[in-house]
Amino acid sequence: MEQHKIVSREEWLAAQRAHLVEEKAFTRARDALAKKRQALPWVKVDKTYTFDTPDGKKTLADLFAGRSQLIVYHFMLGPDWEQGCPGCSFLSDHIDGALVHLAHRDVTYVAISRAPLEKIEAFKKRMEWQFPWVSSFGSDFNYDFNVSFTPEQEAEGKVVYNFDTQDYACDELPGMSVFYKNDNGEIFRTFASYARGGEPLIGTYTLLDYVPKGRDEDENKMMGWLRHHDRYEDGVTGKSLAEGKEAAACCHSAAHK
Repeated sequence: MEQHKIVSREEWLAAQRAHLVEEKAFTRARDALAKKRQALPWVKVDKTYTFDTPDGKKTLADLFAGRSQLIVYHFMLGPDWEQGCPGCSFLSDHIDGALVHLAHRDVTYVAISRAPLEKIEAFKKRMEWQFPWVSSFGSDFNYDFNVSFTPEQEAEGKVVYNFDTQDYACDELPGMSVFYKNDNGEIFRTFASYARGGEPLIGTYTLLDYVPKGRDEDENKMMGWLRHHDRYEDGVTGKSLAEGKEAAACCHSAAHK
């Protein structure tokens, strides 16, 4: 950083103005892409899915909680995992503050994992999160939406993920599904994203992109620095304690760039 170019105030202003042109073009392109996303065709969800929740069994329709739009985050927490994926946890640290605003735009947010509810509840309590989080344990939901994979798929070595056939990486992978429910109670899947598709939800990354060092990540280990928010060592930096399956196929691993 000591070798970075230093200029006069006039040159600095000229560079900032030139860069602003690109920033504005990116903003307009992002807005246009959002409109295309909202205009994508929908597919009807005909299958009935049931989830374990703190309030008992609920269907996918119930998860809308009286609203017409539902965002589901497919959180990586498998039945035999000891803790949630660090990358999914990083993203989820940014959710609670948005819930009240989403509710006032006719949107419900729910996280869904394949782990049993008691394991979800324990990890949610540890993380001190408030957003709804339910279990799809024992149902086909995660498999149907291509975020969980069977031992047979592991043996075969290939899975369908992010709209393509990929090498098997882990029994759980991250994603997001958006649903709409009409006045007749019909449910449609309107959008889906996987891997780095959830990155816009991570405000910390947006802030890091503003500073000179940026994300300061190893290209081949994109979240190697990351820890659950209650597991950082004292001081400015520290090594990640992420181990096991929850770290094997994180949302931002190099394999899913």
